[in-house]
Amino acid sequence: MGEGCFAEILIWRVPSPVPGSAHIFKYSLAFVVDGVCALRFDNEAGKGDHLHVGAIEKPYTFLGADRLMKDFWMEIDGWRPA
Repeated sequence: MGEGCFAEILIWRVPSPVPGSAHIFKYSLAFVVDGVCALRFDNEAGKGDHLHVGAIEKPYTFLGADRLMKDFWMEIDGWRPA
């Protein structure tokens, strides 16, 4: 990933869906560059599944934990600084 870059991956199985999501996972996957979150997939309560690219927030269609991981690494592979 390079110096000053790291990924943080948190995925929990929860007893019932987080408000705004229709599945039993709570997650936060972040790619941090020089102390700033450059990419993040999460499903914050009330907001549902979404993706942050810098300051831009976009909807994300959750298709399972395996697909989430693939999509996260694919976004990192395609990431370029603004």
